[in-house]
Order: sequence, then structure tokens, then C-alpha cells
Amino acid sequence: MWRPAELVVLPPWELAVTPTVVISTALATRDFQDVHHDRDAAVRRGGKDIFLNILTTTGLVQRYVTDWAGPEATVRGVEIRLGAPCHPYDTLTFSGSARGGEVAVTGRTRTAEHVSGTVRLAP
Repeated sequence: MWRPAELVVLPPWELAVTPTVVISTALATRDFQDVHHDRDAAVRRGGKDIFLNILTTTGLVQRYVTDWAGPEATVRGVEIRLGAPCHPYDTLTFSGSARGGEVAVTGRTRTAEHVSGTVRLAP
């Protein structure tokens, strides 16, 4: 696996977030909280619409890094902090930089930062 000694900027990755993405990933992670699949419930609770759950966001961060690092990469840890919600019809754009076994990742929508964090890869 490639572990750059110098700072390397990862190519960006964009994901069009549809209602199907939000709902299917919530269900796939066994998160049946209504704010991830019921727009009316999400609005009643103060949201703009349904939104991605943290398990999906964590998986997307990991996918972004492993797509870059290749099939031999082993993830040793993921530490993220959520920011603004990611709703249907947002485009979630990931960017990152790597040095050694640590990859710093940010995921942004058009209006705000959705997630930031670090992924640690095995030596």
C-alpha cells in the first residue's frame, strides 16, 4: 500500500445524494430513526428534510480513502466530526490529504461542511 512520506492531495469525489441514497443507506445500517426516511417527521423535528445518518457518513469517508489507497489498504481507525446535515439533492464533495498512514478528509455540501476527520491506515 502506498504511504506517502510527503503530503499528497487526494482527488475530489462527488456523490449526488438522492432520497434513495439517504433512505436505503439508513435501512442498510439498520437505522430506523424516522428522520432518515420520513420527511414529515424530519420537518416536525426542526429539519429541512431527511438527512444522512452518521453510519452512512462514516462509510462514505472510509470508501473515499480506500478508493484512493487501493485494495491492499487496511483501515485501522476512523475519527470524524459531523457538521451540517446532508439532505437529498445535495452534492457531497469529499477532499483529502495524506501523509504516512493518516488521511485527513473533509466532506462538504454546497453550503456547509458535513464531515471532517482522519482515517488511519495500517502500516
